[in-house]
Amino acid sequence: MKKTGLFFGTFNPIHIGHLIIANHMAEFSDLDHVWFVVTPKSPFKAKQTLLGDHHRYQMVLEATQEYPKLEPCDIEFKLPQPNYTIDTLTHLQERYGDSRQFALIMGEDNLNGFHKWKNYEAILEYYQLYVYPRISGQKIAEALKDHPKIHRVAAPVMEISSTFIRREHKAGKNIRPLLPESVWRYMDEMNFYR
Repeated sequence: MKKTGLFFGTFNPIHIGHLIIANHMAEFSDLDHVWFVVTPKSPFKAKQTLLGDHHRYQMVLEATQEYPKLEPCDIEFKLPQPNYTIDTLTHLQERYGDSRQFALIMGEDNLNGFHKWKNYEAILEYYQLYVYPRISGQKIAEALKDHPKIHRVAAPVMEISSTFIRREHKAGKNIRPLLPESVWRYMDEMNFYR
């Protein structure tokens, strides 16, 4: 049975930091693949800042084409909104449960708010979490520090953010090195984030 890590995000836009983390998880953990689950709307983010679903999915597709262990996933486009991780996991398990085992990939900073996620106890009961380091001054809740379902992976620490890319691109800065070349071309051709 293949073990697939699910890397959720709006990917607005996807950048080299996302690729580095996903590739590290696919190459240096026991995950066989990583799916970039492109989220139409995060319950924690304002919708108006997002490019259309199709464009963000297309940029993830462009970015992952040369990486056989990385794939885009648009499953949340077909689910009721707002999307909650537990609902997506349930849907994926029903659809692929005989051939895939799913796990979540998240930044260490997200563990602090994990108790706010819908049915987070069920997620921890049935799924493993693969956590990569992020720079933050926050402490991890004691209950999650040594949890048997939470695996810390020593992935590179990335300080690149999509918010930074959008803001600086709009300000006329050259952010091209922060994006896969194919994503830069798509963004530039479509005149996004100006």
